[in-house]
Formats: sequence, C-alpha cells, structure tokens
Amino acid sequence: MSVTAAALERRIAALTTVLALPRSFLSVRDVATRSGLDVDPWQRGVLESDARQMILLASRQSGKSTTTAVLATHEAVTVPGGLILLVSPSLRQSQELYRKIRDTYRALGPDAPAVVEESALRLELANGARIIALPGKEATLRGFSAPTLVIEDESSRVPDDLYQALRPMLATSGGRLVLLSTPWGKRGHFYEAWERGGPSWQRVKVTAPECPRIPAAFLAEERRQIPDLVFRSEYLCEFVETVDSVFRHDDILAALDPDVTPLFGVPA
Repeated sequence: MSVTAAALERRIAALTTVLALPRSFLSVRDVATRSGLDVDPWQRGVLESDARQMILLASRQSGKSTTTAVLATHEAVTVPGGLILLVSPSLRQSQELYRKIRDTYRALGPDAPAVVEESALRLELANGARIIALPGKEATLRGFSAPTLVIEDESSRVPDDLYQALRPMLATSGGRLVLLSTPWGKRGHFYEAWERGGPSWQRVKVTAPECPRIPAAFLAEERRQIPDLVFRSEYLCEFVETVDSVFRHDDILAALDPDVTPLFGVPA
C-alpha cells in the first residue's frame, strides 16, 4: 500500500509528539508499594502479567478492584497518550473504581506526570494519558477508539451488548482487556469467556477462604446468615444456577443435538 509524502509527514509528526511527552519509569511494583498495597501472591501475578485478555473471578473483598486500580494507574503514568476506559453496569460503580485509581495516582507523588485536567469522571495527565469512567450503556462507548487498557468491573452484570461494543475498540491498539467480577449464574459474556473463551484468556480465581484478609469466623457467620447459592457465588466463586432458572444450564446444553434440524429450519 502506497503512502503519500503528506501522510508520512503526519505520522512522523504524531510519533515525534508522543516521544516528546514526559515519561515515568515507575514499575508496577513501585505503584503498588506507594499506594500501600501489600500484595498477595495472586495479585503479584496479575500485576506482572502481560496477558492481553484477563479474567479475575474473585470473591467479594478479595482486593480485585484495588489490584486493577494499580494496573490502570501504572498504565497511565508509563504509557504516554494511553487511554484507559473504566466500564461497569452503572456510572456509580465506574466512579468507585475511578476514585481508587485517582487515590493510587496521588500516592505516587512528584515522580508521576502532572495532572492536566481532573473531574469526577476523567483524569488527564501531562504525558497525554487519560483515564475515563463510563456508564453502563452501549451507546456511550462508541465515541472512543484505540484504548490501551479497558477494565470491565462487575463484569458478570454488564450487559452483553456493551461488552460486544467495546471489543472492536481494541482491534488496532493492541490494548488490554481485563474483566473482574464475582459470578452471577451460568449466563452472559463473563461466564462464557471463563468457561469457553479459549486459551487467549488468562484466568485467575480467588475465593474468600484463600484471601488472608477475610477471617474464617466471618465466613462461617455468612454461611449461616445468607442462602447457600449466594454464599457459593459471592465467596466461593461458583457459577451456580440462578434462583429464577426453570431448567439447569447444563441440562439445557445436554438436550441440544447438533444433528437435529431446527424446528423452523435454518436461515437461507
């Protein structure tokens, strides 16, 4: 494919601008340490991973949001021009993760790039990096392109159409996608990616008994106080059947026969 001289000049100018932006050489461990995070082994593995697609299937209060806040902050301060998008079922939830990232950034002190613009939903740094919190609506994603990192919080409850809208944004950027959540039944893209997403996903599972900050006595009391299905989902990270399911998901799959022609035929 031929490239005109004018187009080549524009590319060189854009590259020169990016190279001239201020850089930070803080490691991801530096960011975690300065934010006060005493990392568990699983958190260390997540922070040091270079996987482009990652799923964190983690218990409530296990530290998954704090871990991804460190990831996002490190991305912003070390990648000039980086775009980090925070997606969740609601704007309020996206803002909660954004606040953790903002607090993590503030703990870095003068070694981090300066703030150029800051609001309740957006942080832009002097190196051109941006962190943006978005509501859980598919239409809000389509104005963005080429993010370097997308974090989908409470992923099991994010609508599938929103997830399907964000994936194409990563087509040209080579950006990373991180899904984090507790389970919510055997349904939706979070479950499908965990169970059938293939080897391109790095999967990390952390149950409450594996988390040193959650006392065993607390879990014993929770098991007595809440329904078994809820306990197994929220603390043991099991994809249990939802209470409104008429048929078990596995029974439905077992009933399907690929050799049987659909009742209404197949589309032409």
